[in-house]
Amino acid sequence: MTADMGARLAIDSTVLFLYFVLIISIGLYMGRKEENLKDFALGSRQIPWWAILASLIAAETTASTFFGTPGEAFALRNYTYLQLALGTILARILVSYIFIKPYYDYKVYSIYEYLTVRFGVPTKNAASAIFLFTRVLASGARLYAAAIALVLAYEMIRGVRPGQTETLFIYIGATIAVVILTAIYTTLGGIKAVVWTDFIQASIMIGSALTALGLLYFAIPGGWHKIAELHGGFHLSDFITTGLNPAKSGWEKWKGMFELEYTIFAGLIGSTFITMATHGTDQDMVQRMLTAPDVRRSRRSVILSGLADIPIAFTFLSIGLLLWVFYQTHQDPALPKTPNEIFCHYILYEMPVGVRGLLLAGIFATAMGSLSTAINALATSFTRDWYEPYINPQSTSEQSLRAVRWATVWFSMLMIIVASTTSYLVIVHPKVRIIPIVLGIFGYTYGSLLGVFLCGMFTKRRGNDFGNIIAMVVGFIIVAILSGLPNKIAGIFGSKLYEQPSWLPLMEFPWWICFGTIVTFFVAILFRTRSGILGPARTE
Repeated sequence: MTADMGARLAIDSTVLFLYFVLIISIGLYMGRKEENLKDFALGSRQIPWWAILASLIAAETTASTFFGTPGEAFALRNYTYLQLALGTILARILVSYIFIKPYYDYKVYSIYEYLTVRFGVPTKNAASAIFLFTRVLASGARLYAAAIALVLAYEMIRGVRPGQTETLFIYIGATIAVVILTAIYTTLGGIKAVVWTDFIQASIMIGSALTALGLLYFAIPGGWHKIAELHGGFHLSDFITTGLNPAKSGWEKWKGMFELEYTIFAGLIGSTFITMATHGTDQDMVQRMLTAPDVRRSRRSVILSGLADIPIAFTFLSIGLLLWVFYQTHQDPALPKTPNEIFCHYILYEMPVGVRGLLLAGIFATAMGSLSTAINALATSFTRDWYEPYINPQSTSEQSLRAVRWATVWFSMLMIIVASTTSYLVIVHPKVRIIPIVLGIFGYTYGSLLGVFLCGMFTKRRGNDFGNIIAMVVGFIIVAILSGLPNKIAGIFGSKLYEQPSWLPLMEFPWWICFGTIVTFFVAILFRTRSGILGPARTE
């Protein structure tokens, strides 16, 4: 490494170090004086709506989004992924008027407590267990993405690509460092530390993305004319696709729309169900909504976060498309083969000194923002749903606060294990795309969650513990069949369990939660609520 490179790395490292100091200091300061579980989990419901809005954006825009979304545009060279953002707006309106008020009315800490009121303890336990299992897998799987920057930085400094073993150790080391730093302020500061650091992290993330977009555009000789020349012009099909096959009729014409990831139908229907599940039945997202002083301000933050998704997704997709154009005009033999690594490669090799440090801070900001909320929500749900009812039913406020902090530590360790396993799989299969992995994990289980919650919200006398468990299992099985999960698992061992019928589409991930929800809901309402539990349908 030359002296000049060492000086530049020192500047970037200083920027990154100052970011970590700032985040941890703010997190510890804002989260001081935590006295009980309500302070830790809900911030005493005193957090302003605009801070919650920023926190929601930070939680949604993970490190996998920072790399994965540009990677999608780089690989596909279009904006079709943006179609999924359309359903998020409709979904958030539905979430704000269906889910939030019942959660406030029943003063829940864990949203699965609502299911105890509506159905009974077994339904609550099943839903909470699904959340804990799925959230650990999903958050851990996307956590590894933050380490991509360190792997490529190692290659830049050494001048040689690290081997698989070295790469794995870098991923694991970076994951441990990010988790420990995040766990420090999350464990001590609770949800207040999470929300206020998210506010800073969202600002850094958006600022760094816009900076990258501007630098990329002006680095392309000829600007817009060159972009249009290489891309071939932009048409409606670059933004909207239907998946319909005009050459066929009947069911065969429509079947194809379920077999594509990004279509207008997946955006308006499939994405609506995805967002209703992640923002209405996932403790990770809902918990910060419940920190607002009242329902009205909570709704405002949720709906506006949906509107913010469109420009944010468009920005990251534009970065990916401009990266493709840039590397058509600037040939780079060292360009990574994995789309997920292209943006980070550009940051390390093309960004000016100092700005590069800001972009690296933006990468870690997205990782830490989503991680802090996940482990806070996991710890809260575990403490409220399992520790207080079963492990220590007579727990005091001090004991519950101690338990939720220890739970934060243990869930942080689980995240490290999952992230390390994901890193290994990505190293072995370098062409794997991040976005389908993360959204796919939710797809198998969150349809079951949403179906049971909707049964509780929309009916008064339908659904019971026994029926809900059956409904959730059936919902999972249907999604597994529609997605071809049994054959995917068998494929790992080089075999195939069955032939998919020609009339049955092999559905892509945007549709999984939709069909899981529909099946779970209709199976659940076949069972009658037992006498004495006639919980609220809709409270408005």
